[in-house]
Formats: sequence, C-alpha cells, structure tokens
Amino acid sequence: MAKKNTNEMSFLDHLEDLRWLLIRCTLAIMIAAAVAFFFVDYIFDNILFAPRDPNFITYQWFCEASKFFGAAGEGFCDIKMDFTIQSRVMSGQFNAHIWTAITAGFILAFPVILWELWKFIRPALYDKERKGAKLFIFISSVLFFVGVLFGYYIITPLSINFLANYQVSAQIHNDIDLDSYISLIRSTTLSCGLVFELPVIMFFLSKLGLVTPTFLRTYRKYAIVIILILAAIVTPPDVVSQITVSIPLLILYECSIFISGWVLKTKQKNEQLS
Repeated sequence: MAKKNTNEMSFLDHLEDLRWLLIRCTLAIMIAAAVAFFFVDYIFDNILFAPRDPNFITYQWFCEASKFFGAAGEGFCDIKMDFTIQSRVMSGQFNAHIWTAITAGFILAFPVILWELWKFIRPALYDKERKGAKLFIFISSVLFFVGVLFGYYIITPLSINFLANYQVSAQIHNDIDLDSYISLIRSTTLSCGLVFELPVIMFFLSKLGLVTPTFLRTYRKYAIVIILILAAIVTPPDVVSQITVSIPLLILYECSIFISGWVLKTKQKNEQLS
C-alpha cells in the first residue's frame, strides 16, 4: 500500500518552508519581469494595443462567423475604435511599464510557481501521488496558458469593442486612461487563466471530499445559468460572441464532473484494497 512521508515537521518548520516558497516564487516572477521590462515596445505596441486595431484577428474571426450564422452579428465586420488612450498622471506611463512587466513575469513564471507549490505539499502526499508531479505541472500550466490566450483573444477584444463604443450621449467622447485600459486586459487575461484551472481545483476538492460528482450534477443547471449570465455581461449583445464565450466554460464544468467522478472511484477502489 502506498505510504505518506513519515518525516514529521513542526509548525515552525512548515512556516519556514512557506517563507522560502514565497521567496523563490517572488524571485522567479522578478526574473521573468526583468526580461519583460526590456521588451516594453513589443509588449505595448504588438500585444496590449493590438485589440484596439479594427483589423485585429479576433474581429476578423467574428466577422466571418457572423456572416456564416447570419446578419445578427455583422457589426464585427465594421469595427470602429473611436477613442484615444491617454496618461493623465505624471508617473502613469512608468507605472504602466512596471506593472505590465510584473504581470508578464507572473504569467511566464507560472509553471515555476506550480512547481514550488507542489514541493510544499509533496510531503503530505502518497508515493503514488508524488509521481504525478510532472503531469500535474504540465496540465495546470497548459490550462493556465490556454485560459490567458482565451482571455486575450476572445474576452478582451469583445470587451474593448463593446465598452469603447458604448455611449450614453453623443456629446461624450471616450478618452480612456492608460491605467484603465491596461487594467482591463490584465484582469481579463489573469482571471481567465485562473478560471481555466477549474478542473485542477475540482480534482483537489474532490480528493479532500469537499466536492462530489453528484453535487456538481445536481447544481449543473445553476452553473449553466451563471455561465450564460457571465457571458452576456462580458460580451456585446450578440449571440455568436456569447456562445463562443460560454462553450469553453461549459466544457470545463463537464470536465470537472468527470474528474470528480474519477477521483471518487479511485478513492473507493483504494479503500476496498486496503
């Protein structure tokens, strides 16, 4: 039978390990951020400001999809970005540079952060569970990066297109602050990256017995309603874009049910063998 690590650690030892975990994670983020700091021109001109270009690839995708499904969303074929981005405080551009580099550092260093977290919890795991470290880090990293890309290529341009062209009065012109623009992209990409970790989170919650597949199936209809509401909030009033946002989230939820069921069956099988 698989055994846990029998080396007992005191509470202070755990605190010391946690301290070094935070230090190593911070160093990894800072090193990656330092690299991103020197690519400021490329990051701002080709990544951050790309979604405000009417020829951005996402708008082309939605234009073609709108034509395929009908005229309901053909507004994507005539995108207008009638707004300017401005910095209204003395340190605005410098702060944007620093925080953008730190955000990029966190994204790039995410696999390292996962590895450090795994090393921290590894003593509490069984031998068989510790062998899955590489698979855990690989799957979690892939899900995070896919979520970041989904947030950048789907949610961000939809949000910018909707909010930049929203008007309560024709007398008001949108002059968007640099910090507000970057905050939208930062929060969207990072939140999507973390949301895509849902199957991994459900795996651990199922291992702890806090979530069961029966619970997830019972509340599936409520989850669907919540997902559709979120999709309606972050997208313009267009069926194509709402479906595009909803489908990946629904797939993640169904994957979570499958993973929770697999964990439960494995746990029951191990209990029978023991």
